[in-house]
Amino acid sequence: MPRSRLYAGGALVLAVMVAGIVSLVQHQSHSDRASAAAASRGTAPTTPSPPRPKAKKTTTTVARSSTTTTPHDPAKDFTLTQVKTISGHISPKSVTATGTGLVFAQNMMYTHTVTVYDRGGTLVKTIPDAVNLAQFGIGGHPGASKGAPVEAAVDQAHKYVFATNYSMYGANFGPEGSDECGGPGGLSPSYVYRINLATLAVDGVAQVGMVPKYVAVTPNDKYVLATNWCSYDLSVVDYKSFKEVKRIPLGRYPRGIAVDPASRVAYIAVMGSTNIARVDLNTFGVSWYYGVGNAPRHVVLSPGGSRLFATLNGSNQVIAIDTASGQVVARVSTGSQPRSMAMSSDGRALYVVNYASSTVSILRSSDLAIVRTFPVPSHPIGIAYEPTAHRVWVACYSGVILVYDA
Repeated sequence: MPRSRLYAGGALVLAVMVAGIVSLVQHQSHSDRASAAAASRGTAPTTPSPPRPKAKKTTTTVARSSTTTTPHDPAKDFTLTQVKTISGHISPKSVTATGTGLVFAQNMMYTHTVTVYDRGGTLVKTIPDAVNLAQFGIGGHPGASKGAPVEAAVDQAHKYVFATNYSMYGANFGPEGSDECGGPGGLSPSYVYRINLATLAVDGVAQVGMVPKYVAVTPNDKYVLATNWCSYDLSVVDYKSFKEVKRIPLGRYPRGIAVDPASRVAYIAVMGSTNIARVDLNTFGVSWYYGVGNAPRHVVLSPGGSRLFATLNGSNQVIAIDTASGQVVARVSTGSQPRSMAMSSDGRALYVVNYASSTVSILRSSDLAIVRTFPVPSHPIGIAYEPTAHRVWVACYSGVILVYDA
């Protein structure tokens, strides 16, 4: 074949290839722009219809991107599909995922139990809150004493679950605990129970303050921390000895606790104020994030600890705080009386229960955009992300627990 014809044929093939590549790039660019525009939308939908007494199987879905070039965004891509409704003789104030596949529900004084479920929602054991305090070296309360489990936390070693008791009932205990209290005095101290994850039995008891609410374990398994609602302080319990070693005054109605990954700082939501306390876990000194909003209740840290998320029960908002500067960097209204929160295992999605609205909101943690709000049975109050099955558990004070695939 003459060289001139060979060169001409090669040029023709090259031109066709270039045209095809240009067309493909233009198509892909258009697809990327469309996907980015879709991802930027995520506003709250209109107000949902009132919740029914019993939740039906519900699917909450957000459309997925059509191109693999868009980064995965849980708040846009996560699907919450209800897979189970748990009922029975329960009054769940909170739910706690242990990371072992077991989930604990704390049923307060209305049921006097902690119920334990496997990751599928099947009841594994019911743990009564009655103990003989003398068996744990605590005198003055002969016979069985009952508690009122309110919140729980698991240690990093996955050996124990620690549960606070809102009030104690039995010999020589004072008036029943109450959310309306006038500060230290007038009520009996209460206790944190240590539940062995292997035996699912209470094997330790530590005395703390009056009406303890939230409990957290430092990531280094050095301390168990409990906020005492009616004595206005924080109990610091040594993990090994299981004895209180420090009591730190915080002011009216301390509640939620989050501890940074290095176990250096505990953040405490002080609900009777507009402030969040920062407790140095080396010196036990206290500093503050002042004026973040009305009645901060629950706090959750981002995986690296750079952002602190808080529910503001009094102003119906969720906020994000930059932990380095202490500045509120994002704020959103989710529903009436947002209570507890849970974060997805990758830290990108934040799930919030709105107690008085009887709804759950899904937020994108990067900017607190509301992706979806959907109805649940009345008074959702506790929520947990179960990482082994990637499920979200919602505790409703009305007597049910909902389990969703996430």
